[in-house]
Amino acid sequence: MAPSIPHGSTEMKNEIRHWDLHHHWHAFTQMAEYEPLVIARAEGCRLFDLDGRSYLDGASSMWCNVHGHNHPRINAAIREQLDRVAHSTALGMGCETTARLAKRLTDLAPGNLEHVFFSSDGSSAIEVALKMAFQYWKQCDRPQPEKTKFIALGEAYHGDTLGSASVGGIPRFHALFKPLLFDVLRAPMPTARLDSQAVSARPAGLKGSPLSSAELAEDFAAGTAGLSVAKSALEEMEGLLEQHHDRVAAVVIEPIVQCAAGMVMHPPGYLRSLRELTQKYRVLLITDEVAVGFGRTGTMFACQQENVVPDLLCLGKGLTGGYLPLAATLASGEIFRAFLGTHLSGRALHHGHTFSGNPLGCAAALASLDLFDEEQTLANLPPKIARLGEHLHLLADHPHVAATRQRGFIGALELTPDKALGLPYPVEQRRAWQVCRAALELGVWLRPLGDVLYVMPPLAISLEELDTILVALRQAIDTVTLRV
Repeated sequence: MAPSIPHGSTEMKNEIRHWDLHHHWHAFTQMAEYEPLVIARAEGCRLFDLDGRSYLDGASSMWCNVHGHNHPRINAAIREQLDRVAHSTALGMGCETTARLAKRLTDLAPGNLEHVFFSSDGSSAIEVALKMAFQYWKQCDRPQPEKTKFIALGEAYHGDTLGSASVGGIPRFHALFKPLLFDVLRAPMPTARLDSQAVSARPAGLKGSPLSSAELAEDFAAGTAGLSVAKSALEEMEGLLEQHHDRVAAVVIEPIVQCAAGMVMHPPGYLRSLRELTQKYRVLLITDEVAVGFGRTGTMFACQQENVVPDLLCLGKGLTGGYLPLAATLASGEIFRAFLGTHLSGRALHHGHTFSGNPLGCAAALASLDLFDEEQTLANLPPKIARLGEHLHLLADHPHVAATRQRGFIGALELTPDKALGLPYPVEQRRAWQVCRAALELGVWLRPLGDVLYVMPPLAISLEELDTILVALRQAIDTVTLRV
């Protein structure tokens, strides 16, 4: 039991920091080096620590906050639901709020994604999709039970459960657990991290129009910067599908942006062409929009950028506006029908979560979707996307910035000691981490991805707050790159 210490006293704050350091085992954090930063409250796009210091949330609290913290509309929805029912099981039972959200999501989703399986986090949403794809081929109208393999991209990240980690491709996250993971076929990324000029060279804030395979081929033939990498990647992907399609259940992809890889942006047209390949070789397409869904790329779902309808669509993070744990896997009618039959048929999906479709999370999600309409969240994004692009354009000229890139409301850059060579700083120097620490001193919370710096604030952020984040980022880069 915690000792009785006056709330808000210096002694109490120090106790909390000690508990945070000693008892709270943080994710992806070397606890021997961790310096406690404990958030006591939040308002709008600002976080406040125990001492009342405020920080602009430049990372959307790990890419999930959409409308700002402590939004009265979402708070009220959760409180109202709490007065009705906080939890009811989804095993053989429904809930009014959950049913409403399922219908709302299917109305929003592209194409015929008519069925929703709820889980608690993005990793679980991917796990569900993998199981659905695996089981589908065993009991669809034209069964192909030998289709048990998956294709995923290099440097992919799809979560940390064993299934989702298996289709991941970032060694620093999962190499230790390789003996526990199943093998996947690995296709190359359609762009290299420092070969992103095809995206960063576009006018600030603009995204490319969807390209057909023929149009993409024309761009390749014309030698458009960066697209030759995508052409090669598509050729390798087709080679894998041509050779293994009879054994491949699905291709898994983070559409448009591979976030955990370092905000790597795919050239326009790649996703559309990949979809055509999966249809040609009769392989399912799973799009992981856990991070890029709900407006991050400028449209509600990233796959809408290229008019792509996947077979399975995975959502999380921003689903509840960043308030409560909730994720979803949306499936087409064709996939859903393959699981129908009698109780004795064994065709049901044998997967479940105690808190699947939790009413509190669903109430938050419904309120978040209402806010997209009420506050015109997507309609108000273009000026913010353009402003982010303006700042990135200026940062691209910094003597210690090797490359910048942007897609929608996601911006990223990489540091270099020598702009002419463009090589990164030595890993042991942790320059990106140092920049984030320097930004924290300026009242801005950022978190690096290895040696990549990125800006992904809540969609609700004001232009003035966005300016503050980017100015602080530049000042922090100046401070850190001046160090020997």
